[in-house]
Amino acid sequence: MKHLNLFIELTRLDKPIGYMLLFWPCMWGLTIAYNFNGEMITFLKYTFFFLTGSVLMRSAGCIVNDIADKNYDKKVQRTKNRPIASGKISIKLGYIYVLILCFLAFLILINFNNLTIVLALCSLPFAFTYPLMKRITYWPQLFLGITFNYGLILGWTSITGEINIIPILMYFGAIFWTLGYDTIYGFQDIKDDEIIGVKSTSIKFKNIPFVFLIICYVIFFLTIIITGIYLKFNYIFFMSLALLFYHLFFRQISKLNIKIKKNCLKIFKSNNEIGLLIFISIIAGKILN
Repeated sequence: MKHLNLFIELTRLDKPIGYMLLFWPCMWGLTIAYNFNGEMITFLKYTFFFLTGSVLMRSAGCIVNDIADKNYDKKVQRTKNRPIASGKISIKLGYIYVLILCFLAFLILINFNNLTIVLALCSLPFAFTYPLMKRITYWPQLFLGITFNYGLILGWTSITGEINIIPILMYFGAIFWTLGYDTIYGFQDIKDDEIIGVKSTSIKFKNIPFVFLIICYVIFFLTIIITGIYLKFNYIFFMSLALLFYHLFFRQISKLNIKIKKNCLKIFKSNNEIGLLIFISIIAGKILN
């Protein structure tokens, strides 16, 4: 039981916000591509595959991140007790877990078409080099956005077997969504990160945080609107975007206090609601047409 608890702590399975933020873009891509006038078995099956794959790959990513950051994590109050940083789990065992999780994820992946399989494999370098980016650039959140929203492309290709401008546009906007919410998350560790030399957009824009976040969320919001117009969604979709606007700019930005860690974490976690809201809006925009 003790080792199981350590594994759960290592993979953050007790913190579902991580894999849900990976899962929602998959569902957006799947939903904008799917024809809901036909059978639903494929949609439900792929939903299960994407959820399972998100949990597995996020878990593997957490372990790789902790191995890469073990020396930094020891110096940060919030992360010093993580299993690898504290020595409760060895690096060797961590890598074994990564291999097992990736193998299980591959068993999920081979259920998709060839294009989706190839594209997913191409994303692995982004997924496993992200932890290194905070050492060399103030934009590690950009690489996280590229990685975390890649499932939007995979969701689309899993149904269509091809790529066009629609998922690319939405993917582009979603990257800015991640830039925003992960910058908010990063405000929790600014003091420690500056001391140990770790870089982030949270540090880069600490003097103008609201300007940066507004730019990110405006770009994200506009791409959602353009996607809806391009796909000829109904008025319900566009009406629901009022809720999206309210959440982004009033529930997040206007209530953000970057000096209070609990406030930053709460607002970061609220982005799970953004994922669900857009998912429901897309379904309403398509089915009720």
